[in-house]
Amino acid sequence: MALSDKQVIEELKTGKYKPVYLLTGEENYYIDVVSDWMENHIVDETLRDFDQTVVYGRDVDMQTVVSTTKRYPMMSPVHLVMVKEAQAIPMQQWEALVNYLKQPSPQSVLVLCYRHKKMDKRTAVYKAIANSGVVFESAKIYDDKLPDWIMSHVQAHGYTIGQAAAAMLAGHLGNDLGKVAGELNKLYPLLSKGEAIDEKLIEEQIGISKEYNVFELQKAIGRRDVMACNRIVNYVISNPKENPIQVIIATLYGFFVKVMIYHQVENKSEAASALGVKPFFVQDYATAARNYPLGKLATCIGYLHETDLRSKGVRASKDVTDGQLLKELVFKIIH
Repeated sequence: MALSDKQVIEELKTGKYKPVYLLTGEENYYIDVVSDWMENHIVDETLRDFDQTVVYGRDVDMQTVVSTTKRYPMMSPVHLVMVKEAQAIPMQQWEALVNYLKQPSPQSVLVLCYRHKKMDKRTAVYKAIANSGVVFESAKIYDDKLPDWIMSHVQAHGYTIGQAAAAMLAGHLGNDLGKVAGELNKLYPLLSKGEAIDEKLIEEQIGISKEYNVFELQKAIGRRDVMACNRIVNYVISNPKENPIQVIIATLYGFFVKVMIYHQVENKSEAASALGVKPFFVQDYATAARNYPLGKLATCIGYLHETDLRSKGVRASKDVTDGQLLKELVFKIIH
């Protein structure tokens, strides 16, 4: 059966364990949340040297994993076996697990952290795991959902964050939830419960300029504000490690796609729902729609595709820097 991360943890807290847990999917953050809880709570800390085994897929074969899982616990009620990076184990070896799950040990808990991708549901091993244990699929958060995720994450920790500040973080950090959560965790100790994370705090503690970031570049492009675009681009390219061009391209692509959608929404009062954004942000898309007709938007998306390829070395001179590519891209878009 497939469960959410919260459901998995709530079930684990009851102490009623399944013989096998498959934590799989493209979003590693929630796989880490669940596996960290299991690693820190299933076996008592004083007994982990005896009854908790953690191995990595690149260093072990599935037959060894199965043999280890069959071992009875020495002092704890259960023996926890956790395989991190389980996707590194060749699939042809997983038949050993299928056979084990026909009669799994009632005193062992096997956890398979199958990261970066989903395990194929058509395989015999997936079906065997789903039949005998728990499958948790960790789905990727799309860019347009990231500000909402940030707001929910902050609220769950007892703080607040405004839409503009959440969008600022999302635009700069991208949809690596582990990275986003890590940066937010740096801010919580600086606040009292209930206090808000604002743009000033983000600028001071994370180093994201509230005036010169990809979110502000997106808005300046939408306005076709040449001077603002030039200022932001010059700042961004002076900090290339903090502003990778691939993240900027992905953000602008998402922006232009939404502007195209806005053009085609007949009832503009429904635009926020159609775009999947908060009403707070609709005006940015309305402004961009006035400045970019559909034909121009299609051309801009073509520029983004071309620049993405060139940034990866396709049809590009080795002497061209990412900064030069970004300057050229923004010039083409706004002129």
